[in-house]
Amino acid sequence: MDTTMDMEKSGMQHLELERTISEGSSKLNDARIDALTPEEQKKVLWRIDVRLVLTLGFMYCVSLMDRTNLGIAAVAGMSVDLGLGIGARYSLITCVFFVSYVLLQPPATVILRKVGPAKFLPTISILWGITMMCFGFVTKWTDMMPLRVVLGIFEAGFCPGCAYLLSCWYPRYELQKRNAVFYLIGSMSSAFSGILAFGFSQLAGHGNLGTAWGQHYGPTEKDPTAPSGILPGIAGWRWIFILQGLITVVVGIIGAFTIADFPEKAAKRSGLSLKFLSEAEAAYVVARIEKDRHDAIPEEFNIGNYLRCAGDLKVWGFAALFGLTTTVTYAIAYFLPIILEDGMGFNVAEAQCLIAPPYCVAAIWMFGCAWY
Repeated sequence: MDTTMDMEKSGMQHLELERTISEGSSKLNDARIDALTPEEQKKVLWRIDVRLVLTLGFMYCVSLMDRTNLGIAAVAGMSVDLGLGIGARYSLITCVFFVSYVLLQPPATVILRKVGPAKFLPTISILWGITMMCFGFVTKWTDMMPLRVVLGIFEAGFCPGCAYLLSCWYPRYELQKRNAVFYLIGSMSSAFSGILAFGFSQLAGHGNLGTAWGQHYGPTEKDPTAPSGILPGIAGWRWIFILQGLITVVVGIIGAFTIADFPEKAAKRSGLSLKFLSEAEAAYVVARIEKDRHDAIPEEFNIGNYLRCAGDLKVWGFAALFGLTTTVTYAIAYFLPIILEDGMGFNVAEAQCLIAPPYCVAAIWMFGCAWY
């Protein structure tokens, strides 16, 4: 009897201690939030939006361009040069990207937490930009296969890393608008990537790396009597890969200076990332997150806790919804230019530019849903 009473008393004392700690933490968070005036709070949020959301948005922009430019390059002459129209070659080089991309996404967030986003995200961006430039120098379709796998390795950590980083900086009721802007920039980039690629492909014939890099031409269904040969200079589709990869490298270098680290480290410089918050401002950001969901300061990594999320049916439900939406998105990105040219009779310029309307409509609808 006495033992039972002692256990109940101990339990009540433990609950009282937790309540006291919680109340003390709440008061501390309120004090840190109230330390800044409403005007100062707005300025801090604006600086975070510019440094974090816009930087990640533009990096996502080049990420989408780099992983989905196969269809644009295919209609610009890549299919003819590499013989991608034979069998399932084009589908194979499209699919191998997703093997490494999907398998490496789960551990990528763990690496991000250990290394820090200010170092991790710009590094992988620069590496996949260099990989993308290598696409412009392949001579056989089989050379594309390992490059697509490597591209998937480097890009695997980007999207989950960005989603995790944004959630670390904003309370739940503010996050959806920032996510919408992040995806809005990416959608608009997809809309205009075809137009940009069309401009790059106009450089066809410039440069002199020998006949192996030129554009092949010959008989087609429309002109079966046309002579065969190779045009001088570098093929237009090669310029698409080279210049889009170069843009990615530049954006990655800029990101190394502008991407913010986690909020608890925001008052200190991390790697090349420039400091942009004072101690009081960083404390304000952490206090907002802690008041919202009590997880601003991360726990030590534990494999059991990490894998426990796999047993949550809500995670699988959201994953299924996301998988269904991306299936449509990637189908449009990889095959719409080819369908427009081969199946509907549009010329190369029209096929590259007509991929814009679906993405423009999607961007407007997506932001509207997040806002309301």
